[in-house]
Amino acid sequence: MPILTSLYSRPMLLLVLTTLMWSGNAVASQLAVGHVSPMVIVFLRWGIVAALMSLIAWRDLVASWADIRPHLISIALMAAFGFSGFNGLFYLAAHNTTAVNMGILQGSIPMIVVIGAYFLFGARVTLIQFIGILLTLLGVFVVASQGSLQVLLNMHINPGDALMLVAAVFYAGYTLALRNRPKVPALAFFAVMAFVASLVSLPMLAVEYSQETLVWPSVQGWLVILYISLCPSFLAQIFYMRGVELIGPNRAGVFVNLVPVFASVMAIVLLGELFAFYHGAALALVLGGIWIAEKFAWEKRANKAKA
Repeated sequence: MPILTSLYSRPMLLLVLTTLMWSGNAVASQLAVGHVSPMVIVFLRWGIVAALMSLIAWRDLVASWADIRPHLISIALMAAFGFSGFNGLFYLAAHNTTAVNMGILQGSIPMIVVIGAYFLFGARVTLIQFIGILLTLLGVFVVASQGSLQVLLNMHINPGDALMLVAAVFYAGYTLALRNRPKVPALAFFAVMAFVASLVSLPMLAVEYSQETLVWPSVQGWLVILYISLCPSFLAQIFYMRGVELIGPNRAGVFVNLVPVFASVMAIVLLGELFAFYHGAALALVLGGIWIAEKFAWEKRANKAKA
């Protein structure tokens, strides 16, 4: 179809749509509360995506299986932390915090990746990048403490915000692990990840059942699950991979910074959440820190290219 062909050749539009769908995940997590339990979401989400990916990437999967099989343990760990673990904590956090907070705290992931790359791979961190990291982390503390120094000093951190921070660390670890992922087609790799994530979520589902907190989806719960499965989990991943293919990972990665902005706006418009002064300050710190680090890194790469 001409419209789909045109869309698939527009990287900026694809990447903006990707971040919109990822941002919508924070709103969806709030709409799911009371209508479906967190681990049921995780299990059904990745089960649906695995089924879709098996149809789309079946040929690539069969052709690449010999290269994938030796790495199944590492892939399982990546799926466990980056997909099942991150999503499980993400939806648990929604029971104790707001979509605005979740979006802003999710914006800390790029800086956690920078810190992880320094300790794990010895990646250099310049003074400017360090300042950017400090600003981003300060923004995280502002959200977690609700803008109150007294709350921070007394360590009365909202449990939902704490879970969201752990989830961000999980996803940052997954991102760092992608550096050494098997050299196979992206769709085949994603299909295996989705399948493993659905299997890994089974023990989490069992724990929820044993604690008698398992809630099968209502009509609203199914609508939320379908949105989460089709948009942030399926289409957004494909759009992002296509965007990276068209303009490269460095330029595409900058668009992730739009997630806290879009998530905040969507939470206010769709959920009627309040946007306090400390949210604005935290958003400015998180985005400002990322912008400083990214701008310096971009200029450094550009100067090397000219040399």
